[in-house]
Amino acid sequence: MTEPTRPLRIATFTFRSIPQRPGCAGVDKVSVELYTRLAARGHQVTAYNRLFPGEQPLGDEYKGIVTKNFYTITRAKGFDSIFHSFRVCWDIITRNTADVVHIHNTGNSPFGLLLRLFGKKVVLSQDGVDWQRGKWPWYGRLYLWLTVFVTGVAPHRIVFDSIFYKADFEKRFRRKYDFVAWGAEVREDNLDDSVLKELGVEPGGYFLFVGRFIPDKGLHYLVPAFQAVKTDKKLLLVGGAPNPSSYEVELGKLAAKDPRIVIPGFIFGPKLFALMKHAYTYIQPSDIEGLSPVVLENMGLGVPIISSDIQENAFVVADTALQFKRGDVDDLKAKLEQSLADPAGMRRLGDAARERAKENFSWDACATGYERVFRELVDGR
Repeated sequence: MTEPTRPLRIATFTFRSIPQRPGCAGVDKVSVELYTRLAARGHQVTAYNRLFPGEQPLGDEYKGIVTKNFYTITRAKGFDSIFHSFRVCWDIITRNTADVVHIHNTGNSPFGLLLRLFGKKVVLSQDGVDWQRGKWPWYGRLYLWLTVFVTGVAPHRIVFDSIFYKADFEKRFRRKYDFVAWGAEVREDNLDDSVLKELGVEPGGYFLFVGRFIPDKGLHYLVPAFQAVKTDKKLLLVGGAPNPSSYEVELGKLAAKDPRIVIPGFIFGPKLFALMKHAYTYIQPSDIEGLSPVVLENMGLGVPIISSDIQENAFVVADTALQFKRGDVDDLKAKLEQSLADPAGMRRLGDAARERAKENFSWDACATGYERVFRELVDGR
């Protein structure tokens, strides 16, 4: 008789917060979706939240996940995360809170090496090319570039959400790595449409962007492109920056010149999904992406999409979206005008995107993929 498989003890950090709070990004969304599913399957998940001074914890449990809330001593970009990660590693090592530790992205790979020295099994998820992201100062980009080489060898297993970065790492380090795609499902039975009235918009009456206000998201292309388009529709820019930045300030000054542009701040959950569902078109003008959770969510809701033509976006949307040349404001303006001239064509793209998401991107499949990686590692397979 086969012995029952014992639950795994999983510790995870290097995201911002579970549940999400202002300042969160795609990795936080992924963490909520992945770890709640693993907890529902009986695994013991301990998630370490990073709080800034003055912030209040959002509880010590979330849908079966044990959450530990550790404060960082600074808001300095990058250093807050490093300080937090050291504290978390100390807690994991001294309190033995896990069989396997799951961390995210290149910059945290040195902590994977530290955890390995103390006998922990380490899995790292890699999302995008961190050192190329424009949000980092020069010393941050240098650090991230150097940690690429640590990433290649420090974790026991590396899981990519991009087939392109996976192939690049395999060529560079001559190792085999895992690929697990994110999911796209969004519940549509609890959308909170009251947000439309709060923001003064009508269904189909606005273009939408959701994310961090950082250079690699390409908002400095989107805002001038939209301002050059003659339309009564609005542009909603939902989100912000995790730390105050000159980029966000300058973007706000530029957007303020056009009353059609609305910046409501961070919005999560049923209200955010309602905004997505009722958008005329979702726009992803990014220079750098991994496998974007917000693009997948819009696809899952059947929302038409305009995106930059970087290979990561092209892999996700395939032929179900309008794509403009990366960084080309005039081409983005042309695609906005094309979308306005052909609403029926945009609806067809949205329907095709929904079908593609349904066939290729599942959160349950994602959880199964990570469960397999964790189990193989812990069991020595």
